[in-house]
Amino acid sequence: MGSKTPDGHHRGHKESSACAAVASINPPKPAAASGLLPGTLEGQDEDGDDDDDTIRAELKFEGHQTISKKKRKKSSKSKKKKAPSLQQTSPPRVALDNLFQHQPYPEGEIVEHVIKNENLQRTTAEEDRHLSIVNNMDDEYLNDYRKAAEVHRQVRQYAQTIAKPGISLSHLAQEIEDGVRALTGHHGFETGDSLKAGPGFPTGLCVNNVAAHWTPNPGGKDVILQHDDVLKVDFGVHVNGRIVDSAFTVAFNPVYDNLLTAVKAATNTGLRATGIDARIDHISADIQEVMESYEVELHGKTFPVKAVQNITGHNILRYKIHGDKQVPFVKTKTAQRMEEGDVFAIETFGSTGKAYLRDDVGVYGYGRKENVSSAGLRYASAKSLLRTIDENFGTLVFSRRYLEHIGVRNYHLGMRELIANGIVETYAPLVDISGSYVAQYEHTVLLRPNCKEVISRGDDY
Repeated sequence: MGSKTPDGHHRGHKESSACAAVASINPPKPAAASGLLPGTLEGQDEDGDDDDDTIRAELKFEGHQTISKKKRKKSSKSKKKKAPSLQQTSPPRVALDNLFQHQPYPEGEIVEHVIKNENLQRTTAEEDRHLSIVNNMDDEYLNDYRKAAEVHRQVRQYAQTIAKPGISLSHLAQEIEDGVRALTGHHGFETGDSLKAGPGFPTGLCVNNVAAHWTPNPGGKDVILQHDDVLKVDFGVHVNGRIVDSAFTVAFNPVYDNLLTAVKAATNTGLRATGIDARIDHISADIQEVMESYEVELHGKTFPVKAVQNITGHNILRYKIHGDKQVPFVKTKTAQRMEEGDVFAIETFGSTGKAYLRDDVGVYGYGRKENVSSAGLRYASAKSLLRTIDENFGTLVFSRRYLEHIGVRNYHLGMRELIANGIVETYAPLVDISGSYVAQYEHTVLLRPNCKEVISRGDDY
């Protein structure tokens, strides 16, 4: 989920970045989760032996010659039928806890840190802070992130099979969110269940010049995907507030191939440059150089692929999708560095238009601001709605569809008062000029002490 640059965009209060995870041995992915189920060979029992035991009987003949002859005897052992192993359904609805059955979740792409300059010293206060972060890195932390990442991979794998021309975006969003809730094992119906695990933010389904922050809303006009559309699919999964944020682009017309290639290459460039002590301004310059080395031909005209200027990648805090650090896609001046324990959403947006986004009409989602007093609220509906938000979403971004999923109705008046009092902020869709096309790719990366882990990496991107 892209972070809008500070101009015109509210930020939450600064807090320490979420802890990174301790190093852990990469476990093999259980076959049940991958869909590859082991089975016995034809004509074998579970232990691999032949169905019929082979015995030798010595036959003695006159002349004292003894020879051995193989004699087949039907085994008296009864064949045991192997209990069927559980595997993922299509659409994915089997909870990962049932698939993995206490086995570790697959780790992401493990990459050694590029920057190993021992002269980059931190102050004593910073060292103390990072020591505290490292102490909080435990198996639960890494297990939560890897579970969220595996949910994302399995859900998006199915989403890619149904994101075809003719599908409605409301149906696609529902399939993605139902899959996330089913695989995390938390459907959100009980109070507080959505805070344990589930969607990390509303599913972004942005078409063509709509770059970010658009989702289908109840009662709105449904959008049907067309063959010449460029669709960005951006959704998050959280487990205990640890959010995995990843996005990809779908296009059916090959004329957009260079656009998608440019953005994917730029995102991978950012991921390679990411690391402990990496300077954000250097990463931004590298991203822009790669992105803008591509061009795309549309309707007989050549368009340069431009890095979008006013939306950025960002660090992720616990239960907060946007932290206090930003990673622009264009060259910038900042002394900010990445630090051990940071969790970053490295994403890039490339456009054939002006590459400068503006707010469009409508509301994508809502976010509860921290430490804002509710003393000035007058209406009981606003107080009741705020209590529902705190109990079910906390500081997670949510949408109207999420409110209605848990049974909230007639919330519009209360929401207006919460917004007017600065307790809840809104996110508007972000668009480039009409007729342009925008693509996006994104991964979440953990900056662990001895390596970085691109936690959301998959075989698809």
